[in-house]
Amino acid sequence: MPRRHLLLALTALLLVTGISAANEWPQFRGTGNGVAPIESLPIKWSEKEGIVWKATIPGVGHSSPVHDGKTIWMTTASPDGKHLGAVSVDAESGRVKREVTIFQPGTVEEIHHDNSYASPSPILWNGRVFAHFGTYGTACLDVESGKILWSNNDYHIKHDGGPGSSPVLFEGKLILTYDGADEQYVVALDAMTGKEVWKRTRSAPFRENPITHRAFATPLLTQHESGWQLISPAADQCHAYNPANGEELWHVRYVGFSTVPCPVADGNRAYLCTGFFKPEMISVALDGKGDVTESHVAWHAKGPIPDTPSPLLFEGKLYTVSNTGIAACHDAESGERVWVKRVGGNYSASPMAIGGRILFCSEEGVTHIIDPADNPPKLKSNKIDGAIKATPAVLDSDLLLRTENALYRICGADRDK
Repeated sequence: MPRRHLLLALTALLLVTGISAANEWPQFRGTGNGVAPIESLPIKWSEKEGIVWKATIPGVGHSSPVHDGKTIWMTTASPDGKHLGAVSVDAESGRVKREVTIFQPGTVEEIHHDNSYASPSPILWNGRVFAHFGTYGTACLDVESGKILWSNNDYHIKHDGGPGSSPVLFEGKLILTYDGADEQYVVALDAMTGKEVWKRTRSAPFRENPITHRAFATPLLTQHESGWQLISPAADQCHAYNPANGEELWHVRYVGFSTVPCPVADGNRAYLCTGFFKPEMISVALDGKGDVTESHVAWHAKGPIPDTPSPLLFEGKLYTVSNTGIAACHDAESGERVWVKRVGGNYSASPMAIGGRILFCSEEGVTHIIDPADNPPKLKSNKIDGAIKATPAVLDSDLLLRTENALYRICGADRDK
């Protein structure tokens, strides 16, 4: 998406979600697309320099931090999953303000070794924080007091690997994704009460083996000329729903399961990664109806396509990094690969565009920064202690990086102008 259109797209999304644009990072990848509308970013840091503060975060969680400019929230869990909750941190000092236990499930399923019981990212809205733990429940907390305003644990699936899909917010409706080995559906709750507004079951057929029915993807809200669409990937299929009422608009079929990456879109097309087995990235036009597999898929891209990190759409290019550290750039219009480069390491966090640069954060604690104008790209690398599995956030012009046991606010010894 050209930079001149970015603010217009962000403004439209912020208006429909009811989230303020002023110094907030309210959900996974900010407004969901992974592009931060700031002019500069830190480019040099380590454990010894560029750190504004480092806060120890209790428990385990891969959820991304969200904030309202003053307070940062994350979900967290005990390693055994028997205590699920949220932690808030003062944005100025890094002091842990609150630790709230939300759910204490009696029994929990075993999670995948790459997952946690607190992987879905929370949402901040209207003085409330929404914490989602998949089959173990969803809750709304008051931002100031930490009081639980409502909770809902009516929806249960067999994740077969643990929860992963983050919620999204649309016109006062909290939209949740449940793609289990046993059941697959999307549900919207009234954000003020936690009551169900609509529920939609996945419509396309699955393969016979139930293990291939599961998915962990976060949907994307995008605006097409025909109206808002919720682009919602699942195993073997992706659906577009009307987020107001859950009406299915179109679906596309593919072969892939345990789908994790969040899609991206530019107003005319959505770009999807199909998940495990033989991952591909596909481009789907948004103006279809019904099954659009044969009619609206513009291209397929193969090669080092990620199983876990989401793609990034920035200035007409798609940037990806595979789980095993191969970064690539594709032209969004044609699907042709522009460059590919091994950056090293292993990756769960999704790439971000910040200050006109692209960031890839590895599980080894290394953040690689590239200039998208370079072909092939040149890397600037910074390392901190601990594994990075959570996608970064932005606070003012600083970075928030969450590791396995800490949250960093990074200003940087140098700053890219």
